[in-house]
Amino acid sequence: VKGATHWDIDEVAVPHPSTPHMMPSPAQFAASAAAAGISHSTPVVVYDQLGLFSAPRLWFTFRHFGHPEVAVLDGGLPAWEREGGEMETGPE
Repeated sequence: VKGATHWDIDEVAVPHPSTPHMMPSPAQFAASAAAAGISHSTPVVVYDQLGLFSAPRLWFTFRHFGHPEVAVLDGGLPAWEREGGEMETGPE
């Protein structure tokens, strides 16, 4: 999606031996959001490549840390592409 920033939910999580994607610490979340160029006033739309798999977890994480404006892209990347949404490629 044009203008998107990649957020790695495996990287921005507290490691746990049997349960993946545990909620990051407040400091880890804040540092990761800042590194992605996301401030408290930045509108955020989350999506994933499968349609609706990991995006709700990220939505919940942003809401948990008090981000006021976060939404899930209905249908994720597959729906965006199907509808002809603007795309660009960049670093992974």
